[in-house]
Amino acid sequence: MGPRIGPIGEELQVPDKDTKAMVGTEDTPGGKARPNPQDLRPSVFHSIKFFVLCHSLLQLAQLMISGYLKSSISTVEKRFGLSSQTSGLLAAFNEVGNTALIVFVSYFGSRVHRPRLIGYGAVLVTLAGVLMAVPHFISEPYHYDHTSPADMPQDFEASLCVPTTEAPTSAPAPSNSSCSGYTEVQHLAVVGIMFTAQTLLGVGGVPIQPFGISYIDDFAHNSNSPLYLGILFAVTMMGPGMAYGLGSLMLRLYVDIDRMPEGGISLTSKDPRWVGAWWLGFLISAGTVALAATPYFFFPKEMPKEKRELRFRRKVLAVSDPPVSKGEDASSERSPGESPEKKDGLAQIAPDLTVIQFIKVFPRVMLRTLRHPIFLLVVLSQVCMSSMVAGMATFLPKFLERQFSVTASYANLLIGCLTIPLAIVGIVVGGILVKRLRLGPMHCGTLCLLGALFCLLLSTPLFFMGCSTHQIAGINHQPGAQPGLELFPGCTEPCSCPSDDFNPVCDSSARVEYLTPCHAGCRSRVVHEAPDKGQVFYTNCSCVVGGGPVPAGSCDSACSHLVLPFMILVSLGAALASVTHTPSFMLILRGVKKEDKTLAVGIQFMLLRVLAWMPSPVIHGSAIDTTCVYWAQSCGRRAVCHYYDHDLLRNRFIGLQFFFKTGSLACFALILAILRQQDKEEGTKATIPNPGLQQQLLASGAKKEPEESRV
Repeated sequence: MGPRIGPIGEELQVPDKDTKAMVGTEDTPGGKARPNPQDLRPSVFHSIKFFVLCHSLLQLAQLMISGYLKSSISTVEKRFGLSSQTSGLLAAFNEVGNTALIVFVSYFGSRVHRPRLIGYGAVLVTLAGVLMAVPHFISEPYHYDHTSPADMPQDFEASLCVPTTEAPTSAPAPSNSSCSGYTEVQHLAVVGIMFTAQTLLGVGGVPIQPFGISYIDDFAHNSNSPLYLGILFAVTMMGPGMAYGLGSLMLRLYVDIDRMPEGGISLTSKDPRWVGAWWLGFLISAGTVALAATPYFFFPKEMPKEKRELRFRRKVLAVSDPPVSKGEDASSERSPGESPEKKDGLAQIAPDLTVIQFIKVFPRVMLRTLRHPIFLLVVLSQVCMSSMVAGMATFLPKFLERQFSVTASYANLLIGCLTIPLAIVGIVVGGILVKRLRLGPMHCGTLCLLGALFCLLLSTPLFFMGCSTHQIAGINHQPGAQPGLELFPGCTEPCSCPSDDFNPVCDSSARVEYLTPCHAGCRSRVVHEAPDKGQVFYTNCSCVVGGGPVPAGSCDSACSHLVLPFMILVSLGAALASVTHTPSFMLILRGVKKEDKTLAVGIQFMLLRVLAWMPSPVIHGSAIDTTCVYWAQSCGRRAVCHYYDHDLLRNRFIGLQFFFKTGSLACFALILAILRQQDKEEGTKATIPNPGLQQQLLASGAKKEPEESRV
């Protein structure tokens, strides 16, 4: 615990026992300090700089664990037989717990021990991450060939064409009608555990960001606080990119890497049945959050406010800004809009209210804030943008897998290395433009309008970057009809093929895919050994010209070469959309009363969660489900979708994105129209004097003082 030496007469507030140890000395008139020998060592936990470092790492880890599910959403669907609607609901469920409690952050404010509460929230996030991995350990090992007996290597003789007269009768393959009640209970338990974990993840994240930001703002030097918050946000924004990068690494590993079958596996990551080690990323992320949470239990409830401005900041200001007097410097240290005499917003009066009073007051203040047309339109535009981002972040990896036949690992790599960094660059560029050009509300609205317009224009070519689903034997390509199997070609009539098996093979010469080797009439199997993994081929196929061989796995898309141009356009659009982030915030801060700014930002985040981050993944997942042409069946229920109509998938997924971008553009256009109307009214008031006042001034001969226009 180190001494805090200050000038004579400077008050040091010592609110609790956590900070008493810091005030062991006091300056003497001679300038000599009398330190307590036991307090000579400075404590790193009483440094706001160390808190900024810890909080940056914690928020980075928190966003990594909350974004990791989105990187492995298609893998979780395949592993547990979930539809896109269910997986979208799962991805959005962490917002439920977060939204239910975030309002009370404004009430508790500084009443609580903020660092300790942040630590408790981080521990809850850690437990949620561990809980997300539990379904892997309580489930049976993954059987990618459901027709193979448990004691035989998977993907062996069971999928081959066996004449009906020679079909074994002693060990019939399991079917949907032979499912036990235990299987259904286990499935419900797994899904329930994941939904519970996502809820806890949202609850644990409630105190982390608001309490951390307020703690930094309270105890950092007023001139350093914006710099610290900028560093915090810059580090935090790397979290989603790291989540996709972690997903790319983990999904290269086989899901049962901890319990590999004795005969090994004959799958490659390009096989549609491949399931990566999705659970391992949750354990790594949870461990990272646990490490980042440890220091918070040692920070004090309050610490003396930082007294020195950072040296390099003083040098920059000395070069760029003219010198100011001492009085001006003192006044400039207050944050914008802060007045020591008048603090009548809800955030300031909340500590004087009980919980019941706070709940009663909050709706009235929220309705008053929502009556601001600029505030309401900016929030609606951000709702549209956030809906677009939420849907894309959740299902873009799956879309790339299906549309361009890339692996889940490569799809995550593209998003983490291309889209996320460009989105971060867009946010930074928007902030720089607002600061350097000193943009007012009108110019902020213009910048938002241009960003939304060019983002919309860049998304138009995406409708045409793709190709139709290749031919799949026996599948009806009309999702409006009852999806399922049609009559198989006559070449498979001698075979007794199971109807619920999925082990696709591809006839590359005719670009036809078969559900199993049996449906292609294949009677034998050959494995070509390779240094890394063996490649499986099927031969003697009666439905294939020349009898084969045909490789295991789905046919590659004819549009695989378009994945990079597609991602470049998506990433540039994300960058342009991100440019609107800072100016739209400025429109909110300048469009409401000073005392309502804190609450307005809180209401904004709450509405974004309720109207965008919660429903958007479900909406996108439901739209994706409507394009499915062949569903797998599990115990009589619809499970994961094996095949989509690629044209419908592209048009509906990109169409939803286009719809939300158009809504955001319309809102920004209305904002600009209202701002122009307000400017005209202000100009009219300033140029047209009051006739009565003019006559009075002329009669008295007094000089007309310039009237200050109200902003």
